[in-house]
Amino acid sequence: MKVAFKVAGADTRVETDIVNVVVAGWAGRDRDAIEHHIEELAAIGVPRPSAVPLYYRIADNQLTQASAVQAVGAESSGEIETFVFTVDGKMYVSIASDHTDRKLESHSVALSKQLCIKPLGNDAWLFDDVADYWDELVIRAYIEENGQTVLYQEGTLDSLQSPLDLIAGYTGGARTLPEGTGMTCGTVGAIGGIRPAAAFTMELHDPRRNRSLHHAYRVEFLPEIA
Repeated sequence: MKVAFKVAGADTRVETDIVNVVVAGWAGRDRDAIEHHIEELAAIGVPRPSAVPLYYRIADNQLTQASAVQAVGAESSGEIETFVFTVDGKMYVSIASDHTDRKLESHSVALSKQLCIKPLGNDAWLFDDVADYWDELVIRAYIEENGQTVLYQEGTLDSLQSPLDLIAGYTGGARTLPEGTGMTCGTVGAIGGIRPAAAFTMELHDPRRNRSLHHAYRVEFLPEIA
């Protein structure tokens, strides 16, 4: 999937062909909290992960930078995550939504993720520009609910494993993401619980430089028929 990003602060654009999409799941730093969440999900039928973190492969044609997407049924929802990728030896960070079918999730987490398209931002930062204070960055998401814009997710990245650690776990030790690979790096809990919404807005905020990456998309829910 060919994607292009405007690099904030550099007045340049980078283009790359992402052929390998990886969703790093169960990416929190607190293992006790992860285990508690696994047990909560297991109680409602979601299978336990075979490893923590777990790296889900997603078809590259599921990436999109569009502002409108479609999903079958009304049981899918977004999750904001940072998205890292490498171009010409430099790593960049953008944002993505790990949009997931929650109904299918109780059958197979991997299939529930694969079924839904993954919206991706249009802007990026150089990873090196924020690496020294990565934990201070804030991810936020908003949904449209009952005609109102509602804060849906918010948290600093210190609750999640660093991208370099996640990359090392995926590559078997190398802390450099291969070119052509894009990885999402975990998310934070939904405020008020996971639920579908027709509009999803996401933000990665840099408090030191007072800047943000934004992306928003709307979902058309297609009828689920048998």
